[in-house]
Amino acid sequence: MVEKPLAHSSRLAEELVVLAERQGRTLMTGHTFIYSPPVIAVKNLIQDGTLGDIHYISLSRVNLGLYQKDVDVIWDLAVHDVSILLHWLNEMPVWGTSFGRACVQKDKNDVAFIWLQFPSGVVASIEISWLSPQKMRRTSIVGSKRMVVYDDTEPSEKVKIYDRGVVVKQPESFGEYQLTYRLGNMVAPSLSNVEPLLVEVEHFIECSTSGQRPNTDGAFGLKVVQVLESVAKSSFSTPPQVSALMDMAGVA
Repeated sequence: MVEKPLAHSSRLAEELVVLAERQGRTLMTGHTFIYSPPVIAVKNLIQDGTLGDIHYISLSRVNLGLYQKDVDVIWDLAVHDVSILLHWLNEMPVWGTSFGRACVQKDKNDVAFIWLQFPSGVVASIEISWLSPQKMRRTSIVGSKRMVVYDDTEPSEKVKIYDRGVVVKQPESFGEYQLTYRLGNMVAPSLSNVEPLLVEVEHFIECSTSGQRPNTDGAFGLKVVQVLESVAKSSFSTPPQVSALMDMAGVA
């Protein structure tokens, strides 16, 4: 059982996966959030079609600290949100990039924004920061039928389902085009109070004895590392539009 991320590069993560397969060992990555009741509840809502087609997902994970000396904020905080996204959508992004800034520590971003696009058409944005006036662990999932807000800082009602959306009225005459807004009720489902870490450890023990593949096995951990590595490498310090304008203006 390896703490997340599985490794600090996809090459090393893949070596671990191959080694575990070769020796017949159970390799599991400690993505604890995957075993938390709120994340499981949202996964079920996506799978059973309650939310309809997912349009986009917005995630924010910010706080004042804790600063890390050996990694930047992408590898420290985004590992949680990337793992949750891959678990919910069950697909790898086809495109991704990031943009950040090192405000306090040199060469290590303490604030970053990540954008991802998935084969199903879902787009996702992730805001992560060690430099924020308040702690926020908030995710919005917008579907064609319903919307969900998952706030991990809430003492209760961590998941709220909103029966809200936009309805396009079919035109009955030439030139007619009308949108209506559906403003239904909010429902907060009852969630288990079980400790995610306990569930994770029990799952690891069960998989180790039965041979079952863990939900967050080595292959899953490798995918998370691949996404983190990809967006970290694509990070740019100056937005492309601004860079192009600077080039046109002859600004070094």
